[in-house]
Amino acid sequence: MGTSDPGMANPSCPLHPPALPRRGFVKFLLGGGLLATFASFIYPVLRYFIPPPVANLGVDEVVAAKVGELKPNSGMIFRFGSVPGLLILEADGQTYDALSATCTHLGCTVQYRPDLREIWCPCHNGIYNLNGGNVSGPPPRPLTKFDVHVRGDEIYVSQKAEA
Repeated sequence: MGTSDPGMANPSCPLHPPALPRRGFVKFLLGGGLLATFASFIYPVLRYFIPPPVANLGVDEVVAAKVGELKPNSGMIFRFGSVPGLLILEADGQTYDALSATCTHLGCTVQYRPDLREIWCPCHNGIYNLNGGNVSGPPPRPLTKFDVHVRGDEIYVSQKAEA
């Protein structure tokens, strides 16, 4: 005869569906945790080898600054459409360089370091030269370089013409 517990699932009773065994539930949790851990390791590796595509900037030319705003061997961030740009006045006080200020690794905003005359990404210590070429760190490709034109007292930055 046996005792019947009203809280126990009874396969012959339609009011109590069969319970998920504890062992199956633990396996489900462990499997899900392992899958999540695996994905968290694979995602950054894939992002490194397959970086996000370069977005269309939406503008052809912007006024980045006025002549005299920058001291020699200094840089400033400006808006180039929807992305930040970096305008640099080299140490000679005559040559301007403009590049995208978005790191090609994970999209952080880069900074100009006048003491070392290099462009630095503070997120993962990526380093670029003044031409935008990646020197060290995790960035997979160079920064986008822009054309710079001085007209009157304004400094214009435009996208490079594709060759």
